[in-house]
Amino acid sequence: MRSLILTGPRQLAFEDTPDVPLAPNEVRIRTLFSGVSAGTELTQYRGTSPFMNRQWDEARRLFVEGEASWNYPVRNLGYEESGEIVERGSGVTSLDIGQRVYGAWHHRSHHVADQEWARDRLMPDGLDPRAGIFSHIGAVALNGVHDARIRIGDVVAVFGLGVPGQIVAQAARASGAHVIAVDPDAGRRSLATQLGAHEAIGPEHAAESIKAMTKGRGADVCIEVSGAPPALAEAIRAVAYSSRVVAMGFFQGELSGVRLGEEFHHNRVELVCSQISGTAPEAMHRWSKPRLWRTAIDLQAARTLDLIPLITDTVAFADAPALFDRLDQGAPGVMQSVLEF
Repeated sequence: MRSLILTGPRQLAFEDTPDVPLAPNEVRIRTLFSGVSAGTELTQYRGTSPFMNRQWDEARRLFVEGEASWNYPVRNLGYEESGEIVERGSGVTSLDIGQRVYGAWHHRSHHVADQEWARDRLMPDGLDPRAGIFSHIGAVALNGVHDARIRIGDVVAVFGLGVPGQIVAQAARASGAHVIAVDPDAGRRSLATQLGAHEAIGPEHAAESIKAMTKGRGADVCIEVSGAPPALAEAIRAVAYSSRVVAMGFFQGELSGVRLGEEFHHNRVELVCSQISGTAPEAMHRWSKPRLWRTAIDLQAARTLDLIPLITDTVAFADAPALFDRLDQGAPGVMQSVLEF
């Protein structure tokens, strides 16, 4: 098995490990595609993730001073994979060689899994195997839409049209919302409207534009997906009185320019965080992460979500270091990048 690991900030390497024999109830999965997250993974690549600078106290759910939770080499890069079963343990009878599965097993050529785990993650027949890379990031987006509590007919403004923002925009429209997509990049705005957003605007004076579109009321819900402080500030300004802003973006460091004494205070804005470590409290007895993962796949099979057009760059696994360097440099036009094995 060959894995991509991080040996230091901006230092990638390949690590080879011997294949282990399968237990009777296990299968070996050959990776077909592995998606690269331009958000979370780049914080690992750059060494800016809080887990790489502080200690995460799981019991108290606090970042505290002490030895960093993630030390080099980092072996957990990647969480958007699809593959096919190439070997079965002696006790596996319900899975066949060649069946395709989705899941999160990092950027590596193979993965060994329990048969029940694999059976729960089988890809629908006929679905493009690349759709499997969207199981987790799709779940992140669906979780954000659930946290937004969208009502049919709502006006929903989505700030940030990277991959998760594009999925949020599609899912919000499928939930019955009128979607206004916001991003500084014209290409991303165009893609959002092609894939279902009703309008797409730039971030300059976005709040004023959204208020004008809604006859002064503002958006019923704003969902911030970029992790950029100016976008969160504008989302707070753009939402209607006593309405909800969902913060999905992975903000790094302090938030400059977020003025909580202005619209946030005077308009009684509700600000909630959406993060995939948990689901909406009122629905967690029904909605789990595995259900969100499966739903992200099934909605693609049903063509409710059209995510393959988000893939702009596919490179060989051997070229992963060069791809990460391009992403780190902010290569224009890149949306979802994929490693092919």
